[in-house]
Amino acid sequence: MSRTQRTGHNDTRNRLLRATEWLFIESGYEAMSLRHITARAGANLAAVNYHFGSKEALMQEVLSQRLDRLNRERLQLLSACELEQPAGLDAAAVLAMLFIPAFRLSHGGASGPAFMRLLGRVYSDPSPFIRSYLEAHYRPISGRFFEAFSRALPALPRRELGLRLHFALKALSGMLAGEDMQALIASISNGEKINDTELLARLVSLLAPILTAPFGTPEQIHVIERVLQLDSATARAGTGSAAPPEHEPHHHSAALAWLKQGRLAP
Repeated sequence: MSRTQRTGHNDTRNRLLRATEWLFIESGYEAMSLRHITARAGANLAAVNYHFGSKEALMQEVLSQRLDRLNRERLQLLSACELEQPAGLDAAAVLAMLFIPAFRLSHGGASGPAFMRLLGRVYSDPSPFIRSYLEAHYRPISGRFFEAFSRALPALPRRELGLRLHFALKALSGMLAGEDMQALIASISNGEKINDTELLARLVSLLAPILTAPFGTPEQIHVIERVLQLDSATARAGTGSAAPPEHEPHHHSAALAWLKQGRLAP
Protein backbone atom coordinates (compact mmCIF):
# COMPACT_ATOMS: atom_id res chain seq x y z
CA MET A 1 0.00 0.00 0.00
CA SER A 2 1.38 3.40 -0.99
CA ARG A 3 1.75 6.27 1.44
CA THR A 4 -1.16 8.05 -0.26
CA GLN A 5 -3.36 4.99 0.14
CA ARG A 6 -2.41 4.65 3.83
CA THR A 7 -3.23 8.31 4.40
CA GLY A 8 -6.60 7.84 2.73
CA HIS A 9 -7.40 4.76 4.80
CA ASN A 10 -6.45 6.54 8.03
CA ASP A 11 -8.55 9.55 7.06
CA THR A 12 -11.59 7.34 6.46
CA ARG A 13 -11.04 5.55 9.75
CA ASN A 14 -10.83 8.83 11.67
CA ARG A 15 -13.96 10.19 9.97
CA LEU A 16 -15.88 7.10 11.02
CA LEU A 17 -14.69 7.49 14.61
CA ARG A 18 -15.61 11.19 14.72
CA ALA A 19 -19.03 10.55 13.17
CA THR A 20 -19.74 7.78 15.67
CA GLU A 21 -18.72 9.97 18.59
CA TRP A 22 -20.96 12.87 17.57
CA LEU A 23 -23.95 10.69 16.79
CA PHE A 24 -23.53 8.96 20.15
CA ILE A 25 -23.39 12.34 21.93
CA GLU A 26 -26.45 13.60 20.10
CA SER A 27 -28.77 10.60 20.27
CA GLY A 28 -27.22 7.69 22.18
CA TYR A 29 -26.01 4.27 21.15
CA GLU A 30 -29.28 2.53 20.31
CA ALA A 31 -30.57 5.37 18.12
CA MET A 32 -27.59 5.49 15.79
CA SER A 33 -27.10 3.01 12.96
CA LEU A 34 -24.28 2.18 10.60
CA ARG A 35 -26.25 3.96 7.89
CA HIS A 36 -26.26 7.14 10.00
CA ILE A 37 -22.56 6.78 10.74
CA THR A 38 -21.47 6.22 7.15
CA ALA A 39 -23.65 9.07 5.89
CA ARG A 40 -22.14 11.48 8.39
CA ALA A 41 -18.61 10.26 7.74
CA GLY A 42 -18.97 10.32 3.95
CA ALA A 43 -17.97 6.66 3.83
CA ASN A 44 -19.60 3.35 2.97
CA LEU A 45 -20.44 0.16 4.82
CA ALA A 46 -17.45 -1.60 3.30
CA ALA A 47 -15.18 0.92 5.06
CA VAL A 48 -16.75 0.09 8.43
CA ASN A 49 -16.27 -3.62 7.81
CA TYR A 50 -12.68 -3.09 6.69
CA HIS A 51 -11.58 -0.89 9.61
CA PHE A 52 -13.74 -2.18 12.47
CA GLY A 53 -15.98 -5.06 11.47
CA SER A 54 -19.15 -3.92 13.27
CA LYS A 55 -20.95 -1.06 14.97
CA GLU A 56 -20.02 -2.56 18.35
CA ALA A 57 -16.31 -2.64 17.54
CA LEU A 58 -16.47 0.91 16.19
CA MET A 59 -18.10 2.15 19.40
CA GLN A 60 -15.61 0.24 21.53
CA GLU A 61 -12.78 2.05 19.77
CA VAL A 62 -14.41 5.43 20.46
CA LEU A 63 -14.82 4.57 24.14
CA SER A 64 -11.31 3.22 24.47
CA GLN A 65 -9.78 6.33 22.89
CA ARG A 66 -11.72 8.64 25.18
CA LEU A 67 -11.92 6.73 28.46
CA ASP A 68 -8.71 4.71 28.82
CA ARG A 69 -6.45 7.69 29.37
CA LEU A 70 -9.00 9.48 31.54
CA ASN A 71 -9.48 6.57 33.92
CA ARG A 72 -5.75 5.83 34.05
CA GLU A 73 -5.10 9.44 35.10
CA ARG A 74 -7.94 9.40 37.62
CA LEU A 75 -6.43 6.31 39.21
CA GLN A 76 -2.95 7.87 39.30
CA LEU A 77 -4.36 10.98 40.96
CA LEU A 78 -6.25 8.94 43.55
CA SER A 79 -3.12 6.94 44.39
CA ALA A 80 -1.03 10.11 44.75
CA CYS A 81 -3.61 11.72 47.04
CA GLU A 82 -3.88 8.61 49.19
CA LEU A 83 -0.10 8.58 49.61
CA GLU A 84 -0.10 12.24 50.58
CA GLN A 85 -2.97 11.84 53.06
CA PRO A 86 -2.78 8.31 54.49
CA ALA A 87 -5.09 9.26 57.35
CA GLY A 88 -7.98 9.53 54.91
CA LEU A 89 -9.50 11.74 52.25
CA ASP A 90 -12.49 14.04 52.35
CA ALA A 91 -15.46 12.98 50.19
CA ALA A 92 -15.35 16.31 48.33
CA ALA A 93 -11.69 15.66 47.49
CA VAL A 94 -12.54 12.24 46.06
CA LEU A 95 -15.26 13.83 43.93
CA ALA A 96 -12.72 16.36 42.71
CA MET A 97 -10.42 13.52 41.63
CA LEU A 98 -13.14 12.29 39.30
CA PHE A 99 -13.65 15.72 37.76
CA ILE A 100 -10.21 17.31 37.52
CA PRO A 101 -8.61 14.95 34.96
CA ALA A 102 -11.78 15.11 32.83
CA PHE A 103 -11.85 18.90 33.04
CA ARG A 104 -8.18 19.13 32.09
CA LEU A 105 -8.57 16.77 29.14
CA SER A 106 -11.59 18.71 27.90
CA HIS A 107 -9.29 21.72 27.53
CA GLY A 108 -6.75 19.79 25.47
CA GLY A 109 -6.62 19.67 21.71
CA ALA A 110 -6.67 15.87 21.64
CA SER A 111 -10.05 15.65 23.38
CA GLY A 112 -11.69 18.92 22.50
CA PRO A 113 -14.79 20.67 23.77
CA ALA A 114 -17.10 17.69 23.14
CA PHE A 115 -15.26 15.56 25.68
CA MET A 116 -17.42 16.47 28.67
CA ARG A 117 -20.63 15.92 26.69
CA LEU A 118 -19.29 12.53 25.63
CA LEU A 119 -18.66 11.62 29.27
CA GLY A 120 -22.14 12.72 30.20
CA ARG A 121 -23.63 10.54 27.49
CA VAL A 122 -21.44 7.54 28.37
CA TYR A 123 -22.53 7.52 32.00
CA SER A 124 -26.20 8.27 31.32
CA ASP A 125 -26.82 6.13 28.22
CA PRO A 126 -29.08 3.18 29.16
CA SER A 127 -27.88 0.87 26.38
CA PRO A 128 -26.96 -2.62 27.68
CA PHE A 129 -23.95 -2.55 25.36
CA ILE A 130 -22.57 0.65 26.94
CA ARG A 131 -23.31 -0.55 30.46
CA SER A 132 -21.62 -3.92 29.89
CA TYR A 133 -18.61 -2.25 28.26
CA LEU A 134 -18.09 0.03 31.26
CA GLU A 135 -18.52 -2.87 33.65
CA ALA A 136 -16.04 -5.06 31.79
CA HIS A 137 -13.34 -2.45 31.20
CA TYR A 138 -13.48 -0.05 34.15
CA ARG A 139 -14.83 -2.02 37.10
CA PRO A 140 -11.45 -2.08 38.96
CA ILE A 141 -11.23 1.71 38.73
CA SER A 142 -14.83 2.29 39.86
CA GLY A 143 -14.16 -0.15 42.71
CA ARG A 144 -11.10 1.82 43.83
CA PHE A 145 -13.10 5.03 43.91
CA PHE A 146 -16.00 3.39 45.73
CA GLU A 147 -13.60 2.24 48.45
CA ALA A 148 -12.14 5.74 48.67
CA PHE A 149 -15.63 7.19 49.18
CA SER A 150 -16.39 4.46 51.71
CA ARG A 151 -13.31 5.38 53.75
CA ALA A 152 -14.20 9.08 53.52
CA LEU A 153 -17.77 8.39 54.71
CA PRO A 154 -17.38 5.48 57.15
CA ALA A 155 -20.77 6.01 58.80
CA LEU A 156 -22.65 5.36 55.56
CA PRO A 157 -23.77 1.79 54.88
CA ARG A 158 -22.26 0.61 51.63
CA ARG A 159 -25.64 0.12 49.98
CA GLU A 160 -26.69 3.66 50.84
CA LEU A 161 -23.35 5.00 49.62
CA GLY A 162 -23.88 3.22 46.31
CA LEU A 163 -27.33 4.77 45.99
CA ARG A 164 -26.03 8.25 46.76
CA LEU A 165 -23.15 7.93 44.30
CA HIS A 166 -25.54 6.67 41.65
CA PHE A 167 -27.79 9.72 42.11
CA ALA A 168 -24.89 12.19 42.19
CA LEU A 169 -23.14 10.88 39.09
CA LYS A 170 -26.36 10.36 37.14
CA ALA A 171 -27.42 13.92 37.90
CA LEU A 172 -24.10 15.27 36.66
CA SER A 173 -24.06 12.96 33.63
CA GLY A 174 -27.51 14.05 32.53
CA MET A 175 -26.51 17.69 32.77
CA LEU A 176 -23.24 17.19 30.86
CA ALA A 177 -24.90 15.15 28.12
CA GLY A 178 -27.65 17.68 27.53
CA GLU A 179 -25.86 21.01 27.74
CA ASP A 180 -23.11 22.87 25.98
CA MET A 181 -20.14 22.98 28.35
CA GLN A 182 -19.71 26.72 27.95
CA ALA A 183 -23.35 27.30 28.87
CA LEU A 184 -22.93 25.10 31.94
CA ILE A 185 -19.78 26.98 32.98
CA ALA A 186 -21.62 30.28 32.55
CA SER A 187 -24.43 29.02 34.79
CA ILE A 188 -22.05 27.90 37.52
CA SER A 189 -20.08 31.15 37.24
CA ASN A 190 -23.33 33.09 37.78
CA GLY A 191 -22.03 36.04 35.79
CA GLU A 192 -18.82 36.31 37.77
CA LYS A 193 -15.29 35.99 36.48
CA ILE A 194 -13.87 32.94 38.26
CA ASN A 195 -10.88 30.70 37.64
CA ASP A 196 -10.89 26.96 37.03
CA THR A 197 -10.21 26.17 40.68
CA GLU A 198 -13.27 28.05 41.89
CA LEU A 199 -15.36 26.63 39.07
CA LEU A 200 -14.49 23.07 40.09
CA ALA A 201 -15.04 23.92 43.77
CA ARG A 202 -18.54 25.13 42.96
CA LEU A 203 -19.28 22.03 40.91
CA VAL A 204 -18.14 19.77 43.75
CA SER A 205 -20.17 21.81 46.25
CA LEU A 206 -23.32 21.17 44.21
CA LEU A 207 -22.84 17.40 44.31
CA ALA A 208 -21.20 16.78 47.70
CA PRO A 209 -24.44 17.26 49.70
CA ILE A 210 -25.96 14.30 47.86
CA LEU A 211 -23.33 12.18 49.60
CA THR A 212 -23.45 13.84 53.01
CA ALA A 213 -26.94 15.27 53.61
CA PRO A 214 -29.22 13.58 56.19
CA PHE A 215 -31.17 10.71 54.66
CA GLY A 216 -34.88 10.36 55.47
CA THR A 217 -34.75 11.80 59.00
CA PRO A 218 -37.93 12.13 61.10
CA GLU A 219 -37.85 15.88 60.47
CA GLN A 220 -37.68 15.36 56.71
CA ILE A 221 -40.49 12.79 56.84
CA HIS A 222 -42.65 15.22 58.85
CA VAL A 223 -42.22 17.89 56.17
CA ILE A 224 -43.20 15.45 53.41
CA GLU A 225 -46.19 14.21 55.39
CA ARG A 226 -47.46 17.78 55.73
CA VAL A 227 -47.02 18.41 51.99
CA LEU A 228 -48.90 15.17 51.24
CA GLN A 229 -51.73 16.34 53.47
CA LEU A 230 -51.95 19.64 51.65
CA ASP A 231 -51.70 17.92 48.26
CA SER A 232 -54.62 15.68 49.17
CA ALA A 233 -56.68 18.67 50.27
CA THR A 234 -55.93 20.77 47.19
CA ALA A 235 -56.61 17.80 44.89
CA ARG A 236 -60.06 17.38 46.46
CA ALA A 237 -60.71 21.11 46.15
CA GLY A 238 -59.72 21.00 42.50
CA THR A 239 -62.25 18.24 41.73
CA GLY A 240 -65.00 19.81 43.81
CA SER A 241 -64.83 17.16 46.53
CA ALA A 242 -65.26 18.19 50.07
CA ALA A 243 -62.15 18.40 52.22
CA PRO A 244 -61.85 15.61 54.80
CA PRO A 245 -63.00 16.51 58.30
CA GLU A 246 -60.23 17.77 60.57
CA HIS A 247 -60.79 14.97 63.08
CA GLU A 248 -60.06 12.26 60.48
CA PRO A 249 -56.99 10.54 61.99
CA HIS A 250 -53.73 10.11 60.11
CA HIS A 251 -55.27 10.27 56.64
CA HIS A 252 -51.83 11.08 55.24
CA SER A 253 -50.20 7.94 56.65
CA ALA A 254 -51.81 5.72 54.01
CA ALA A 255 -50.79 8.17 51.31
CA LEU A 256 -47.22 7.97 52.57
CA ALA A 257 -47.08 4.17 52.46
CA TRP A 258 -46.04 4.09 48.80
CA LEU A 259 -43.18 6.49 49.56
CA LYS A 260 -41.91 4.30 52.39
CA GLN A 261 -42.03 1.24 50.11
CA GLY A 262 -39.65 2.98 47.68
CA ARG A 263 -42.20 3.52 44.92
CA LEU A 264 -42.65 6.77 43.00
CA ALA A 265 -46.43 6.65 42.91
CA PRO A 266 -49.26 5.11 44.91
